[in-house]
Amino acid sequence: MKDFFIADAAKFDNESVTSYFVLSSLQVREKKQGGQFLALMLADKTGTMEARMWDEFADSLASCAEGCYVKVQGQISKYQGKYQITLSKMRFAAESEIDAGDYQPSTRYDVDEMWAELRGYVSAFANEDLKRLVFAFLDDEEIGGAYRVAPAAKSLHHAWLGGLLEHVLTLVRVCRATVPFYPEVDGELLVTGAILHDIGKIKELAWKSSFSYTLEGQMIGHISIAQGMLREKLIGLEPFPAKLRVLVEHMILSHHGKYEFGSPKLPMTPEAILLSALDDLEAKMQNMRAEFAKELANGKSGSGMTEWVRSMDRPLLNSKAFLADE
Repeated sequence: MKDFFIADAAKFDNESVTSYFVLSSLQVREKKQGGQFLALMLADKTGTMEARMWDEFADSLASCAEGCYVKVQGQISKYQGKYQITLSKMRFAAESEIDAGDYQPSTRYDVDEMWAELRGYVSAFANEDLKRLVFAFLDDEEIGGAYRVAPAAKSLHHAWLGGLLEHVLTLVRVCRATVPFYPEVDGELLVTGAILHDIGKIKELAWKSSFSYTLEGQMIGHISIAQGMLREKLIGLEPFPAKLRVLVEHMILSHHGKYEFGSPKLPMTPEAILLSALDDLEAKMQNMRAEFAKELANGKSGSGMTEWVRSMDRPLLNSKAFLADE
């Protein structure tokens, strides 16, 4: 295990560190006074950190590329409220030098327990058609295996190994708790939509050394991928009720809620409207949780406003920390 993690930056302010990272981005930029420098983003399982290499980087640029492991030496400092590292050395690091578990953030929950709980909800379905549809995905060795380890996003909510399963299970719990207040909603249909709405992310995202988009993910996107996966599975489940197929497919296509958010369709059924709202809520709450953690990692008290959160178009305030601050 490596000695220095990005979450430890506040403990090493103005100190020199030597450590290994995943090189998640690499750009050559122009200096204002002439010449070039490297702008980098380094990552490990605790987060990401901006880095700069101002001089003598030709050898580093020739041997290192985005997504590879690197060994660096540099000075930790704070710039515009965030910790960064100014590099004096950087070289390619072979996989034999590192422990992969140090570089990929992963869920803090037990995957086997989450998987068993999710399957338990499906096993209790009274609707046998929905039950066999969902299990056709979960019991598929390739799909089920990826579902258990995939992140839910590249960099926003639940961007860690097991993040997709964690997000979906939390969403299913919220769906089940909410259904009693809305008698118009078919609870099993809603839970089916919750389990399958992001199934396309197992093909949209890659997560070997760092989180990135696959070519299919960039060209097609997880919503359309999921629609294709659903139709492919239904071929092997015939006869399957046509009306149920339309309702499940509609939830997948409309779960982003708005055209400008990438939804091909707007939610038009009670289940689709509720799924879209709860999915957005669950993602926002996790994103907010991550922003509060980032404030603490940057050495702040956590009781003040965060910096501007681009994904939510606002700063945030941790009300519990605010009230507890004397």
